[in-house]
Amino acid sequence: MEKNSVFKNIREYENLHIALWLVKDTCWCISDEFQFMKIPGVLMIIPTLFVALHITWRSRKELSDLFHNTAVCLWISANATWMIGEFFYNDTTRPIAMFFFIAGLVVVGIYYAVHFPKKQAAIKEQH
Repeated sequence: MEKNSVFKNIREYENLHIALWLVKDTCWCISDEFQFMKIPGVLMIIPTLFVALHITWRSRKELSDLFHNTAVCLWISANATWMIGEFFYNDTTRPIAMFFFIAGLVVVGIYYAVHFPKKQAAIKEQH
């Protein structure tokens, strides 16, 4: 992490991200009972996605982290698209959300099909 960062390490920053995500999804879950929670839920997309994107950017030098964090960004995008669709568009955004979910699976699939075997082979070569 950067020297003037509030977080001691990337793990603490990831933990903040989880907390933001939980707040966003909690607002989503309780919005049927408490309609006023739709706006905070939508607003929570911004810091949740921003932190995910920043973590992805920070992790770009480690291929495994880059691929997994990219998938997380796509998952949050899917999740947010689905939530907005449920809130304001009569649940018609699921096909768009599905695109983001599938894109995340493709990213992780590429990592495990292409890059992970190369990494394992390189580790075996060293031993």
